[in-house]
Amino acid sequence: MNEPVEYLPLENYEKLSEDEMQQRADKVLASLKTRRTIRDFSDKPVPRELIETCIKAAGTAPSGANHQPWHFVAISNPDIKKRIRDAAEQEEHEFYTRRASEEWLEALEPLGTDTNKPFLETAPWLIAVFAQKRGGVEAGMDKKNYYVTESVGLAAGMLITALHSAGLGTLTHTPAPMGFLTEICGRPKGEKPFVLLVTGYPAKDARVPKHALIKKSLDDISTFLD
Repeated sequence: MNEPVEYLPLENYEKLSEDEMQQRADKVLASLKTRRTIRDFSDKPVPRELIETCIKAAGTAPSGANHQPWHFVAISNPDIKKRIRDAAEQEEHEFYTRRASEEWLEALEPLGTDTNKPFLETAPWLIAVFAQKRGGVEAGMDKKNYYVTESVGLAAGMLITALHSAGLGTLTHTPAPMGFLTEICGRPKGEKPFVLLVTGYPAKDARVPKHALIKKSLDDISTFLD
């Protein structure tokens, strides 16, 4: 027989007036509207403590059965970053020359992307996010994880938000396949690379494609059933 569920009182909930709630929501929207995916990074160092805090924030994300099926590998070592760049560019060359359909390449064309990924060495930090097939509520457990993709996606989104809120630029890099990250980062085979997040300060001459500024309207992305 299963043991009864133990509940604790909800703490730290701050009850706000509707005006205060709207003001906070407006502030978050205004901040996130300034977020841009960048590819031009400064090599200016970013304190490790700042990256640690942002990863802690990502670790508060909701997850299936609270198993927290993610692992973050934060990389500042120049030699490791070069290895990642070399491997990523090799996969990207295969993608652009052999794997990608004409429709896919046409969709990427307005963004100006290609096989050259200098930001993987220039940016002070790369954060490889891994999804874990097995784990549990506590470290060291070996149970099946549930809703892994959804859970890790939520954590990655919260990590991007935390880094942006801290004043850093980001780039979500997803060369396919990404198996080289498992080897280079020394992670077990039961983990799958989810995304490589590049982060640091934007370069002084950083630019973003005009195409990337196009965002769908509220009517386009939502339906309200009042």
